[in-house]
Amino acid sequence: MTTFATATTIDDAVAAVAGGARPVAGGTDLVVGARQGKAPLPESLVAIHRVEALRGIEPTGQGLRLGALVTHAEIAADPAIHAHFTALADASAIVGSHATRACGTLGGNLMNASPAMETGGPLVCFGATVELRSATAARTVPVAELFTGPGATVASADELLVAVDVPQVADGTGSAYVRLEYRRQMEIAVVGATAVVALEEDTVSTARIAITALAPTIRRVPEAEAALEGTSADTGDVQRAAAAAAAAASPISDVRASERYRRAMAEVIARRAIDAAVTRARGGSVPIPASGSAA
Repeated sequence: MTTFATATTIDDAVAAVAGGARPVAGGTDLVVGARQGKAPLPESLVAIHRVEALRGIEPTGQGLRLGALVTHAEIAADPAIHAHFTALADASAIVGSHATRACGTLGGNLMNASPAMETGGPLVCFGATVELRSATAARTVPVAELFTGPGATVASADELLVAVDVPQVADGTGSAYVRLEYRRQMEIAVVGATAVVALEEDTVSTARIAITALAPTIRRVPEAEAALEGTSADTGDVQRAAAAAAAAASPISDVRASERYRRAMAEVIARRAIDAAVTRARGGSVPIPASGSAA
């Protein structure tokens, strides 16, 4: 039998987690997983949806701070995210369905730690960090170091993710997240790629490229970044970077796609993400989500 409590402050929530309760907000992963028989409901749950201190998207002077309870719908609609962190808007705009985006939270998405999660790649490429809080301490962990495997993170059992900090990007930066999808709603990435590209006088000064659903965790690909940096991002440059991203993939075969198909599509999706990011960096228009317009 599952026990259920509701927290209204961060301290209440952290105390409940320290006592063995699992936090739940939107419940879009937890409830679906239980209904599908993937995992039973935990013995103890603490609802955190009433903790107002976990909400909001706030400018910090160094970037943006997103509360753990910020929903995907809020991210996808936020003007500052559209303007400066466009890949994150691309990702949140295609999570699940309209209902999922209205309920599902950024904190829950991160702590679920799926290798196919949409927001992970953009946050990794933007250099975002999370704040984990326990009853006795708080610590900051880069999103790139948060995931340890499918469904697993470095967070201790008594820690609660309370916020995500995303540092401001440099002028001349464009970004995009693109996924291979079979349908427009209730989908997760079969293959995904993120690109964050900064230009100086039409030369790529920095590039950050990550792959999704192609390894046990979402990860950046330094070889792909090196192939793009210092170039004019012409067709050949982009293709070489995309090929490097695909070469770094270690996909699996499952009911959604074979290893061979994922590996073949990795280069295509990486190219589309890089192309969209470069277009945006140059001031061109690529509608959000980029997955719906990239070709």
